This record gives sequence, C-alpha cells and structure tokens, in this order.
Amino acid sequence: MSAAAPGVPGGRLESALRARRDGGAKLLVPYLTGGLGPDWLEYVRAVAAAGADAIEIGIPFSDPVMDGPVIQRASADALAGGVTPAGVLAGLAHAEVSVPLVVMTYYNLVARGGHVRTAHQLADAGVAGAILPDLPLDEATDWLATAASAGVDAVLLAAPTTPDDRLDAICEASRGFLYAVGLLGVTGERDRLAGSATRLAARCTARTDLPVLVGVGISSADQAREVCRVADGVVIGSALVRRILGGAGPDEAAEFVAGVRRALDA
Repeated sequence: MSAAAPGVPGGRLESALRARRDGGAKLLVPYLTGGLGPDWLEYVRAVAAAGADAIEIGIPFSDPVMDGPVIQRASADALAGGVTPAGVLAGLAHAEVSVPLVVMTYYNLVARGGHVRTAHQLADAGVAGAILPDLPLDEATDWLATAASAGVDAVLLAAPTTPDDRLDAICEASRGFLYAVGLLGVTGERDRLAGSATRLAARCTARTDLPVLVGVGISSADQAREVCRVADGVVIGSALVRRILGGAGPDEAAEFVAGVRRALDA
C-alpha cells in the first residue's frame, strides 16, 4: 500500500515543473539557505530572475544530517544571526517571485510544530513544496496526506541504494518532483559527476512520469548538463552557497545560476 493515496494530484510545484519539462526545458532548482544575511531575499529574487524553475529554501536546523560543510556553515551562521523557522517563512511570504518555492528542513521541526499547523504555515507563506530528508517513506503517511490537503507538495528522496520495489513506492508517493540523490554522502561539491547520479536518474525516469531532479554532488554547469541527458533537471546548492559565503552578492549569485541555465538550454 502506497504512503500516499494513488491518484491524488500534485499541486502548484508539480504543475509548474511538469509544464516546463513538457515544453522541452530542463529544470533548474537552486538551493539557498533561508536567513543567511539580512539581504537573503534579494538572493532569492536574483536567482529567480536568472532562470530558476523553482527555488529550494533551507530552513536552518542545528543538526543538518544530510548537509555537508558548506551548507552546515551557512545554517550555523543563519542561526547565530537569530534566524527562526517562523522568520524564514515570514520572509518567503513577501518574496514576490514568480517561481514556486520549496522548503527543505528536518522532521524535528515539523514534529514539534505539528503536521497540520506546519503544513498550513507553509501554505500561508506561499510555499509550494517541502522536502524532509530524514522522514522515511514508512513513517510519512500522515505528513504526506496533511501536506497534500494544505496544497503543499511533499517531495520524497530516492538514493542510489534504494531497491526497485521501494523505489516504485517512493515514485508513487512523491509529489512535486522526485529528488534523486546523486551519490551516497552529504551535500557538497565534487570534482566530477558520480556515475551513480546518471544510473539512478535512469532508474527513476523509467518508473515515473513525475519530474526527476538529481541533487547532491552537482557542482557545475557542465555536470548539470551531463546528468540532464538522463534526468529532467537538477538541484544545485553547495556550489551556490559557497559563493555567497565567500562574499558573492545577489548579482554574482544570479550570474552563476544563469550560467547553469545557459548550459541546460544549449
């Protein structure tokens, strides 16, 4: 039995990504850490204008088990500056961007807030999707249903080690898009694209019509273009956040995203 009711349609996120993909585009979802500096919303607006199809916003958490050193540092800096989940959502409510926003955080925050309350807080902030990487499919039934009822697409992750029968169940339950984790390990830049990224993308696209986006280890425009020979799109985070931590302003962040966009459109 699937963790989500079969036939339940995706919401705004899924509709937008399907439309772009079906129109022939490869999908680009940059990741930004919410609350990283007082002008963090300027980065959100800049990368949206640079060609993002959706934007993933990390809600900082003190134990980000999926994240490597770059995003860990960004989360720690944001938390040290007084950022809260409510503050990030309040900011997103006034982001004024035309592409869907997806939050990524950890289940502890959702459990403390309660499924219904959290799902409606996301929806009220204009958030179209949510990624909870530490919530396994077997324990996600209530969250998936609650998020769907609030109009929030619950995005699920598949790993290179996911067996076929479980991958089928994840594909059926996920909404918005399927997040194919390109390699075993934490987020971060890599010198070359892992072979596991294209292999997993091929397994996923053979099983679902849901947009399949590869994330973790996608570090450059060339790597994004390479994996998109198989996948529908990419999530790219550490390479962008590293530039911001190094002092890049919104225009420079937008230039990086625009470069990836050009590579995917070539």
